[in-house]
Amino acid sequence: MGESDYRIVDLDETNIDEYGAFCLQSKKKSKGYRDKFEWIKERFKDGLRLKLLLVNEGTKRGFRARGFIEYIPSKYAWRGIKADRYMVIHCIWVVGKSKGQGYGTKLLEDCLNDAKGMNGVVVMTSEKTWLPKKDLFIKNGFEKVDSMPPSFELYAKRLSDKAPLPKLNPIPKNRLQKYSEGVTVFKSNQCPYADGYTNVVMEISKQAGIPCQIEHVENCKEAQNGVDPYGTFCVMLNGKVLGYRHVKKALLDSISTPR
Repeated sequence: MGESDYRIVDLDETNIDEYGAFCLQSKKKSKGYRDKFEWIKERFKDGLRLKLLLVNEGTKRGFRARGFIEYIPSKYAWRGIKADRYMVIHCIWVVGKSKGQGYGTKLLEDCLNDAKGMNGVVVMTSEKTWLPKKDLFIKNGFEKVDSMPPSFELYAKRLSDKAPLPKLNPIPKNRLQKYSEGVTVFKSNQCPYADGYTNVVMEISKQAGIPCQIEHVENCKEAQNGVDPYGTFCVMLNGKVLGYRHVKKALLDSISTPR
């Protein structure tokens, strides 16, 4: 892999309009994409870093966007993490034939370089959400520092032996009890897919005759202290978390609801 094979572009206020956001690029007119695009531009003032991976696919195709990494200082992270002076990775994604070629490590190296002078880098992983998978981080020297059901794990790479270990923020039971009736969808603009998933859940709830309310996560503090550590998208039914992706009607029907 040589420098002519790929480029990593640091997106900011000066070039975000040229390159755009990575996720949902094929549906730039969708509400989800437009909300995410504006969310990115607002977060630059908080220290958000968005790096776009461009891979050279030959003379006819040239450089194409095939991945990205998004991270931000922990004070402004949209995840339920306590990690003083850490850089928090929201997302890292490499797609298509570019997967397995070492580009994920290259993106991660950029993040680690930007975290110099901080305590380290931390990332929440899961097998059941849009969160990154843990293999890349284990391979690059991250250690597991915390976990929470059903599948959340926290991995960190400390840049100082004296750095405190990050933790997942606890979820008090009384916070969940506030949403004990019907379906509640928590969504933020941090993920462009959340809007489409919300529409699906609303339609399923309507068909099932179950009342549905939408709770918009408006800022990083709400995301850090929500009903789940993911912070971006969550579906609850009668005070219990059903899932972090879209929810099938059979799952809603599996729990009886007073009509």
